[in-house]
Amino acid sequence: MKLLPEPISSRCGQKLWRFTEAAGSSWLCPVGCIFCESGRNGFVRNLTSSEIVQQIILLRRKVNRIVFMGMGEPLFNYDNLIKAIHILRDRYGLNFPTDGITISTVGPVDQLKKLREEHLKIQLTISLHAATQSARNRIIPHMRIYAIEDVVKQALSYSERHNRKIVFAYLLLPGINDRPSDVRQLAKWFRGKKVMINVLQYNPTSNSRIKAPQKREIVAFKHQLEQAGLEVTMRVSHGREINAACGQLANTYNKFKKK
Repeated sequence: MKLLPEPISSRCGQKLWRFTEAAGSSWLCPVGCIFCESGRNGFVRNLTSSEIVQQIILLRRKVNRIVFMGMGEPLFNYDNLIKAIHILRDRYGLNFPTDGITISTVGPVDQLKKLREEHLKIQLTISLHAATQSARNRIIPHMRIYAIEDVVKQALSYSERHNRKIVFAYLLLPGINDRPSDVRQLAKWFRGKKVMINVLQYNPTSNSRIKAPQKREIVAFKHQLEQAGLEVTMRVSHGREINAACGQLANTYNKFKKK
Protein backbone atom coordinates (compact mmCIF):
# COMPACT_ATOMS: atom_id res chain seq x y z
CA MET A 1 0.00 0.00 0.00
CA LYS A 2 1.08 3.61 -0.50
CA LEU A 3 -0.31 6.93 0.74
CA LEU A 4 -0.38 9.67 -1.91
CA PRO A 5 -0.76 13.27 -0.70
CA GLU A 6 -2.49 15.77 -3.00
CA PRO A 7 -2.59 19.50 -2.24
CA ILE A 8 -5.96 21.24 -2.47
CA SER A 9 -6.94 24.84 -1.79
CA SER A 10 -9.37 25.88 0.91
CA ARG A 11 -11.75 28.80 0.61
CA CYS A 12 -9.40 31.04 2.56
CA GLY A 13 -6.48 30.16 0.28
CA GLN A 14 -4.73 27.94 2.81
CA LYS A 15 -3.14 24.79 1.35
CA LEU A 16 -4.83 21.63 2.57
CA TRP A 17 -4.05 18.03 1.77
CA ARG A 18 -6.16 15.16 0.46
CA PHE A 19 -4.76 11.67 0.91
CA THR A 20 -5.29 8.82 -1.54
CA GLU A 21 -4.33 5.30 -0.59
CA ALA A 22 -2.98 3.14 -3.42
CA ALA A 23 -4.12 -0.24 -2.13
CA GLY A 24 -2.69 -3.53 -3.33
CA SER A 25 -4.58 -6.69 -4.23
CA SER A 26 -1.77 -9.24 -4.40
CA TRP A 27 1.77 -9.98 -3.35
CA LEU A 28 3.77 -9.06 -6.47
CA CYS A 29 2.05 -9.02 -9.85
CA PRO A 30 1.48 -11.38 -12.80
CA VAL A 31 0.81 -8.72 -15.46
CA GLY A 32 4.41 -7.89 -16.44
CA CYS A 33 4.14 -4.25 -17.56
CA ILE A 34 7.52 -3.25 -18.94
CA PHE A 35 7.50 0.04 -17.01
CA CYS A 36 6.84 -1.51 -13.57
CA GLU A 37 9.17 -3.19 -11.08
CA SER A 38 6.39 -4.91 -9.14
CA GLY A 39 6.02 -7.76 -11.59
CA ARG A 40 9.67 -8.38 -12.42
CA ASN A 41 9.99 -11.09 -9.75
CA GLY A 42 6.77 -12.81 -10.73
CA PHE A 43 3.61 -13.45 -8.75
CA VAL A 44 3.34 -14.94 -5.24
CA ARG A 45 -0.36 -14.90 -4.25
CA ASN A 46 -3.54 -12.86 -4.05
CA LEU A 47 -4.46 -11.05 -0.85
CA THR A 48 -7.52 -12.11 1.10
CA SER A 49 -10.40 -9.69 1.47
CA SER A 50 -9.42 -9.08 5.10
CA GLU A 51 -5.83 -8.27 4.08
CA ILE A 52 -7.12 -5.79 1.51
CA VAL A 53 -9.35 -4.07 4.06
CA GLN A 54 -6.59 -4.02 6.66
CA GLN A 55 -4.50 -1.74 4.44
CA ILE A 56 -7.18 0.94 4.71
CA ILE A 57 -7.78 0.39 8.43
CA LEU A 58 -4.12 1.06 9.17
CA LEU A 59 -4.44 4.57 7.65
CA ARG A 60 -8.19 5.18 8.07
CA ARG A 61 -8.02 8.63 9.66
CA LYS A 62 -5.83 10.00 6.90
CA VAL A 63 -7.45 8.48 3.82
CA ASN A 64 -9.89 10.47 1.65
CA ARG A 65 -9.79 8.26 -1.44
CA ILE A 66 -8.93 4.63 -2.14
CA VAL A 67 -7.53 3.51 -5.49
CA PHE A 68 -6.86 -0.15 -6.12
CA MET A 69 -3.72 0.54 -8.11
CA GLY A 70 -1.07 -0.75 -5.73
CA MET A 71 0.77 -3.97 -6.27
CA GLY A 72 -1.21 -6.49 -8.32
CA GLU A 73 -4.01 -6.50 -10.89
CA PRO A 74 -7.18 -6.07 -8.81
CA LEU A 75 -9.55 -7.80 -11.22
CA PHE A 76 -7.41 -10.96 -11.16
CA ASN A 77 -8.43 -11.18 -7.49
CA TYR A 78 -12.04 -10.43 -8.31
CA ASP A 79 -14.00 -12.15 -5.55
CA ASN A 80 -11.79 -10.93 -2.70
CA LEU A 81 -11.70 -7.42 -4.16
CA ILE A 82 -15.49 -7.14 -4.44
CA LYS A 83 -15.96 -8.55 -0.94
CA ALA A 84 -13.45 -6.00 0.41
CA ILE A 85 -15.24 -3.13 -1.35
CA HIS A 86 -18.56 -4.20 0.16
CA ILE A 87 -16.96 -4.14 3.61
CA LEU A 88 -15.40 -0.73 2.98
CA ARG A 89 -18.65 0.90 1.86
CA ASP A 90 -21.07 -0.86 4.21
CA ARG A 91 -22.51 1.30 7.01
CA TYR A 92 -21.62 -1.44 9.46
CA GLY A 93 -18.16 -1.76 7.97
CA LEU A 94 -16.01 1.32 7.36
CA ASN A 95 -18.83 3.34 5.74
CA PHE A 96 -16.37 4.69 3.17
CA PRO A 97 -17.95 6.92 0.47
CA THR A 98 -18.58 4.95 -2.70
CA ASP A 99 -17.46 7.80 -4.96
CA GLY A 100 -14.13 7.73 -3.17
CA ILE A 101 -13.26 4.22 -4.36
CA THR A 102 -11.57 3.56 -7.72
CA ILE A 103 -10.47 0.34 -9.40
CA SER A 104 -7.48 0.81 -11.69
CA THR A 105 -7.10 -2.17 -14.01
CA VAL A 106 -5.37 -3.31 -17.19
CA GLY A 107 -8.80 -4.54 -18.25
CA PRO A 108 -9.20 -8.33 -18.34
CA VAL A 109 -12.34 -8.52 -20.44
CA ASP A 110 -14.25 -11.27 -18.64
CA GLN A 111 -13.85 -9.53 -15.30
CA LEU A 112 -14.86 -6.17 -16.81
CA LYS A 113 -18.08 -7.80 -17.95
CA LYS A 114 -18.73 -9.04 -14.40
CA LEU A 115 -17.88 -5.65 -12.91
CA ARG A 116 -20.42 -4.01 -15.22
CA GLU A 117 -23.17 -5.98 -13.52
CA GLU A 118 -22.13 -5.07 -9.96
CA HIS A 119 -24.07 -2.33 -8.18
CA LEU A 120 -21.14 -0.62 -6.47
CA LYS A 121 -21.12 2.89 -8.02
CA ILE A 122 -17.34 2.99 -7.90
CA GLN A 123 -14.96 4.80 -10.25
CA LEU A 124 -13.03 2.95 -12.97
CA THR A 125 -9.62 3.62 -14.49
CA ILE A 126 -8.31 1.55 -17.38
CA SER A 127 -4.55 1.27 -17.81
CA LEU A 128 -4.64 1.39 -21.60
CA HIS A 129 -1.19 2.79 -22.48
CA ALA A 130 -1.58 2.18 -26.21
CA ALA A 131 -3.83 2.75 -29.20
CA THR A 132 -2.84 -0.36 -31.16
CA GLN A 133 -2.70 -4.05 -30.32
CA SER A 134 0.99 -4.35 -31.21
CA ALA A 135 2.00 -1.45 -28.94
CA ARG A 136 -0.08 -2.76 -26.03
CA ASN A 137 1.39 -6.25 -26.46
CA ARG A 138 4.82 -4.71 -26.13
CA ILE A 139 3.95 -2.57 -23.11
CA ILE A 140 1.77 -5.13 -21.26
CA PRO A 141 2.92 -8.47 -22.75
CA HIS A 142 0.89 -10.72 -20.45
CA MET A 143 -2.34 -9.07 -21.58
CA ARG A 144 -1.92 -9.96 -25.26
CA ILE A 145 -4.74 -12.51 -24.94
CA TYR A 146 -7.22 -9.62 -24.74
CA ALA A 147 -7.93 -7.56 -27.85
CA ILE A 148 -7.48 -3.86 -27.14
CA GLU A 149 -10.76 -3.15 -28.97
CA ASP A 150 -12.59 -5.45 -26.54
CA VAL A 151 -11.00 -3.75 -23.52
CA VAL A 152 -12.13 -0.35 -24.78
CA LYS A 153 -15.60 -1.67 -25.66
CA GLN A 154 -16.19 -3.15 -22.20
CA ALA A 155 -14.88 -0.05 -20.42
CA LEU A 156 -17.23 2.19 -22.40
CA SER A 157 -20.07 -0.23 -21.69
CA TYR A 158 -19.37 0.18 -17.95
CA SER A 159 -19.50 3.95 -18.39
CA GLU A 160 -22.87 3.81 -20.14
CA ARG A 161 -24.35 1.26 -17.71
CA HIS A 162 -23.42 3.26 -14.60
CA ASN A 163 -23.36 6.79 -16.06
CA ARG A 164 -19.73 7.23 -14.96
CA LYS A 165 -16.81 9.03 -16.51
CA ILE A 166 -14.04 6.52 -17.24
CA VAL A 167 -10.37 7.45 -16.95
CA PHE A 168 -7.96 5.87 -19.43
CA ALA A 169 -4.37 5.97 -18.18
CA TYR A 170 -1.79 6.47 -20.91
CA LEU A 171 1.90 6.24 -20.03
CA LEU A 172 3.72 8.10 -22.78
CA LEU A 173 6.67 6.15 -24.19
CA PRO A 174 8.47 7.91 -27.07
CA GLY A 175 8.70 5.81 -30.19
CA ILE A 176 6.12 3.31 -28.93
CA ASN A 177 2.77 5.03 -28.38
CA ASP A 178 3.19 8.70 -29.29
CA ARG A 179 2.54 8.75 -33.04
CA PRO A 180 -0.05 10.95 -34.77
CA SER A 181 -1.94 7.78 -35.68
CA ASP A 182 -2.20 6.98 -31.96
CA VAL A 183 -3.85 10.34 -31.35
CA ARG A 184 -6.29 9.73 -34.19
CA GLN A 185 -7.23 6.30 -32.85
CA LEU A 186 -7.80 7.60 -29.32
CA ALA A 187 -9.99 10.35 -30.73
CA LYS A 188 -11.95 7.79 -32.77
CA TRP A 189 -12.65 5.76 -29.64
CA PHE A 190 -13.29 8.48 -27.09
CA ARG A 191 -14.41 11.76 -28.66
CA GLY A 192 -17.88 12.57 -27.37
CA LYS A 193 -17.75 9.88 -24.67
CA LYS A 194 -17.64 10.24 -20.89
CA VAL A 195 -13.89 9.72 -20.91
CA MET A 196 -10.80 11.44 -19.57
CA ILE A 197 -7.31 10.58 -20.79
CA ASN A 198 -4.72 10.71 -18.02
CA VAL A 199 -1.27 11.13 -19.59
CA LEU A 200 1.36 9.69 -17.25
CA GLN A 201 5.04 10.30 -16.76
CA TYR A 202 7.41 7.34 -16.80
CA ASN A 203 9.30 6.84 -13.54
CA PRO A 204 12.74 5.27 -14.07
CA THR A 205 13.09 1.57 -13.34
CA SER A 206 15.73 -1.07 -14.04
CA ASN A 207 14.42 -1.49 -17.61
CA SER A 208 17.10 0.34 -19.59
CA ARG A 209 15.24 -0.17 -22.89
CA ILE A 210 12.63 2.44 -22.02
CA LYS A 211 13.26 6.06 -22.96
CA ALA A 212 11.60 8.55 -20.64
CA PRO A 213 9.87 11.44 -22.45
CA GLN A 214 10.86 15.03 -21.86
CA LYS A 215 8.32 17.28 -20.18
CA ARG A 216 7.82 19.19 -23.44
CA GLU A 217 6.98 15.92 -25.23
CA ILE A 218 4.30 15.09 -22.67
CA VAL A 219 2.82 18.59 -22.91
CA ALA A 220 2.84 18.41 -26.72
CA PHE A 221 1.08 15.04 -26.74
CA LYS A 222 -1.53 16.34 -24.29
CA HIS A 223 -2.12 19.32 -26.57
CA GLN A 224 -2.59 17.03 -29.60
CA LEU A 225 -5.21 15.02 -27.74
CA GLU A 226 -7.02 18.19 -26.69
CA GLN A 227 -6.95 19.47 -30.27
CA ALA A 228 -8.57 16.18 -31.27
CA GLY A 229 -11.49 16.95 -28.96
CA LEU A 230 -10.58 14.85 -25.92
CA GLU A 231 -10.58 15.72 -22.23
CA VAL A 232 -7.03 15.27 -20.96
CA THR A 233 -5.13 15.63 -17.71
CA MET A 234 -1.51 15.03 -16.69
CA ARG A 235 -0.75 13.24 -13.45
CA VAL A 236 2.03 14.67 -11.32
CA SER A 237 4.17 11.84 -9.95
CA HIS A 238 5.43 11.92 -6.38
CA GLY A 239 8.10 9.87 -4.63
CA ARG A 240 10.66 9.46 -7.42
CA GLU A 241 13.48 10.69 -5.20
CA ILE A 242 13.02 7.67 -2.89
CA ASN A 243 12.04 5.12 -5.57
CA ALA A 244 8.45 5.12 -4.32
CA ALA A 245 6.66 6.56 -7.34
CA CYS A 246 4.28 4.60 -9.53
CA GLY A 247 6.08 1.55 -10.91
CA GLN A 248 9.09 1.85 -8.60
CA LEU A 249 7.84 0.69 -5.23
CA ALA A 250 9.07 -2.91 -5.38
CA ASN A 251 12.52 -2.00 -6.66
CA THR A 252 14.59 -1.83 -3.47
CA TYR A 253 12.67 -4.67 -1.81
CA ASN A 254 13.19 -6.99 -4.76
CA LYS A 255 16.91 -6.24 -4.85
CA PHE A 256 17.25 -7.14 -1.21
CA LYS A 257 15.28 -10.36 -1.75
CA LYS A 258 17.65 -11.47 -4.49
CA LYS A 259 20.70 -11.22 -2.22
